Amino acid sequence: MYSLASLHSFGFPSSAHAMLSIDVVAELQFQLRHLDNSVIYILGEGSNTVFLEDYEGTVIKPAFMGINFEHTDTHYLLKVGASENWHQLVLWCMQHQIYGLENLALIPGTVGASPIQNIGAYGVEVKKYIQHVEYYDLNDHNHKVLDTQGCEFAYRDSVFKKRLADQVLITTVIFAIPKVWRPVVYYGELQALSEPSAMDIFNKVVEVRQRKLPDPAEIGNAGSFFKNPVITIKHFIHLQKTWPSIPSYPVDTIKVKVPAGWLIEQLGFKGTKIGGIGCHPNQALVLTNDGSGTGEQLLKLARAIKGAVLCEFSIVLENEVRLIGKNGPVIL
Repeated sequence: MYSLASLHSFGFPSSAHAMLSIDVVAELQFQLRHLDNSVIYILGEGSNTVFLEDYEGTVIKPAFMGINFEHTDTHYLLKVGASENWHQLVLWCMQHQIYGLENLALIPGTVGASPIQNIGAYGVEVKKYIQHVEYYDLNDHNHKVLDTQGCEFAYRDSVFKKRLADQVLITTVIFAIPKVWRPVVYYGELQALSEPSAMDIFNKVVEVRQRKLPDPAEIGNAGSFFKNPVITIKHFIHLQKTWPSIPSYPVDTIKVKVPAGWLIEQLGFKGTKIGGIGCHPNQALVLTNDGSGTGEQLLKLARAIKGAVLCEFSIVLENEVRLIGKNGPVIL
């Protein structure tokens, strides 16, 4: 058995039946052919995964590194290994005066996880900059490429969470970042910035995230536990009658996005604890482990929050964090 406690940011003392570290596709092909159809879980930095208990399959830890840089007349082209740290890539871009990713600073995890989640923050989603995603197909053992359209990006979603879920290992992400930079500052605390530079935006995002979100190195957590739900405008108007201060952000002509943290906070869950698992007192969207928590306690608190939000607001919360039990994903 291989300990997973230090490999996922929630820190539960779980183990895996087997573990493989892979840094070249040829080695991946060889190893997979000798796993005898073992259940497989691909693990990046563990910032969006919670191992609730011992995992009876094989954990694969990719180590595809490197940043290759080219440019055209209009775009910077970055070919980035999937195992590179996301925030370090944003820093690299800032240092090389390649601007556009600054709103996505300090998001935990790897570059390879970014298209899976279609990570987003402060009005920007990564799909805006992804040109291609290269991946290894775990079923037919071929290396393949998808363009932006083929990735089927949606809010915190992609083909990698649907049709290709648990069937591929992303090896490389190719970004195309326009040379003409336009700031995005209409969201949240960025609205207070006046004619900001890209560095101003970067610094503000880092400051806000560090202030609002607990450091996993200090207290176990996986960042935002739930997605911000998208509801119809009709539903939103109905909720306004009871909750006139409910915030929202436009999605399209018929839908809006509502902050999940606000919903949870209104129901009094901030600071609530079940055993060693708590709802963070500064950010209701974050669930934490003080070091003594268990997977069972986490499920109990998360399900209590989900049930209360459904009862009061008629909104079904979806967990953004992947919950893994002994045989794979666990439904909240």
